Amino acid sequence: MIIISPEPIEELSVRAQVDDPRSGAVVTFSGVVRELSLGKKVQKLFYEAHETMAESKLKSIVDTAMQKWQLNKIAVQHRTGLLEVGDVAVVIAVAAPHRKEAFQACQYIIDKIKEDVPIWKKEFYDEGGRWISTPEENNE
Repeated sequence: MIIISPEPIEELSVRAQVDDPRSGAVVTFSGVVRELSLGKKVQKLFYEAHETMAESKLKSIVDTAMQKWQLNKIAVQHRTGLLEVGDVAVVIAVAAPHRKEAFQACQYIIDKIKEDVPIWKKEFYDEGGRWISTPEENNE
């Protein structure tokens, strides 16, 4: 399951998409809008995506993870539009027979999203806004 949408993300719903009796581990990652970034107080974020390209790139990332590790299922949902501090921006759920592969795949997926997927983030502060343009800025 890969979804890019302005709708709020239901974390448990994403997690439920990877339920599989073959899995002994499910690792989830939830990216949440934090109040401080680059030393500034964040008021809100705006995510914009080229949805067709972003979905295609996400599918490629998921396919690569499935080939690289022994996994059963992966679900990814990324939000677009205006988000407030505390809102969930992205959820990744990875189900695998064992935890090591699930953790490694989840880390790989979020890193590749930050590096390669055409989803752009603008942060708004008291003194204005700024587009975050590099993976290093996204990892701050």
